[in-house]
Amino acid sequence: MLYDCATVADRDRGVAAAVEAAKSGELVVFPTDTVYGVGADAFATHAITQLHHARGSDRRVPPPVLVGSRHTLDGLVYSLPRAARELADAFWPGALTIIVEHSPSLQWDLGDTGGQVAVRMPLHPVALEVLREVGPMAVTTANKLGSPAPLTADDARDQLEYAVRVYLEAGRAADPAPSTIVDVTGDVPRILRAGAIPLEKLRDVVPDIVDGQD
Repeated sequence: MLYDCATVADRDRGVAAAVEAAKSGELVVFPTDTVYGVGADAFATHAITQLHHARGSDRRVPPPVLVGSRHTLDGLVYSLPRAARELADAFWPGALTIIVEHSPSLQWDLGDTGGQVAVRMPLHPVALEVLREVGPMAVTTANKLGSPAPLTADDARDQLEYAVRVYLEAGRAADPAPSTIVDVTGDVPRILRAGAIPLEKLRDVVPDIVDGQD
């Protein structure tokens, strides 16, 4: 089912349907501040498997986790590094993905995480509404592996079809640039992927950050 979020009433119905579907262990597609993502409850193992099956991706490769609140990050880690806190405070919600060591007590199975997880809080009202109701969600680009990243929910539906229960359409993605990925698990924060937030802005907040792509 595709819901057009252009009006308040349809948006409310769509968000409610997406929340119900995610809580039931099904897949949903919604907009983020980059491209459209397909998501599942991060703690529903069968839903994570379904997500990989829908995309044709490797079950062992862990998807990023999106959160609806900066404070949710504190609940996912045993100890939050200072750099992670400063970066999240400065750039969340926004196009910054932070790799942290997740708490070993979390009851989830995202794949071969090596004890680490990539976390982001997106800057999109529809995404945040869903995430605040569902909680942490495993979310990745809503496309078949090797196909173009979808800029609308309709694009995503053309690729994923009936594997997804609810599609939330909120117009064409405004900025398809990927999020910047920063690893804060080591002694020095490192950029693993350049993206929407440039190195210069990151250095304004964390001066010792390095470009780990070199």
